[in-house]
Amino acid sequence: MSRIHPAENQCADKYIEDENCFSHSEHDQYRDSPCVLTGWKRSSMSFQGTDGFTVFDSCGQLAFRVDNYTRKDGGGLVLMDGSGNALLTLKPQMLSMQYQWNGYRGEAYRTSPESREFAMRRPRSVLIHGITSSINNNKKECEAEVFMGSSSSSEPNKQNRSTPDFKVEGSFRRRDCKIKTSSGALVARIARKRVVNSTILLSDDVFSLAVQPGYEPQLIMAFVVILDRISPKPFAPVLCS
Repeated sequence: MSRIHPAENQCADKYIEDENCFSHSEHDQYRDSPCVLTGWKRSSMSFQGTDGFTVFDSCGQLAFRVDNYTRKDGGGLVLMDGSGNALLTLKPQMLSMQYQWNGYRGEAYRTSPESREFAMRRPRSVLIHGITSSINNNKKECEAEVFMGSSSSSEPNKQNRSTPDFKVEGSFRRRDCKIKTSSGALVARIARKRVVNSTILLSDDVFSLAVQPGYEPQLIMAFVVILDRISPKPFAPVLCS
């Protein structure tokens, strides 16, 4: 089986800092090249604690991880760095018609609207026209929208927040989508991963995430984790034995 992380000889010196190919320092925003990550959506198992994400940097070193999808603490998830330090806590908003999730810095046991870093949700247009439009081949379909800050995005008109800060276009389930700003500037791209020096595509569980300079890779990875939860899943019949 081919390795899912980049080959070591593809590691550029400009990504190396204190012998690490990837860092979460405040200097990340000053990168002059995209940060290319390889994500692995580990297969679901029949018991808790074995489903999540593993993300490698351009040198094949562990950059991020989400170790499980248990239903503890209201179904919240914690995005960690490669050493296990909590970066962002992601929690679903109860009784949300737009499948909204909220993000908080660090490992947030107690959360409030004031401490929220961002809110991510399905757009109303998708709910009105049904989920089938997101599964079809319409690449420009807005699949999710992100509102930064602590102001309520569940009622954007009251907060003058009708325009999201970020939007996701394309199909996450097909691993073919882009994250853009409200003005249309590219922030990140998610694509199928190919075998090195080949045109062979790996499975949907493995994907490439390229984050443009000026944006936090950990924040964009948090968006990806939430996308995995709110994106419509293709219909699959239940097989009985």
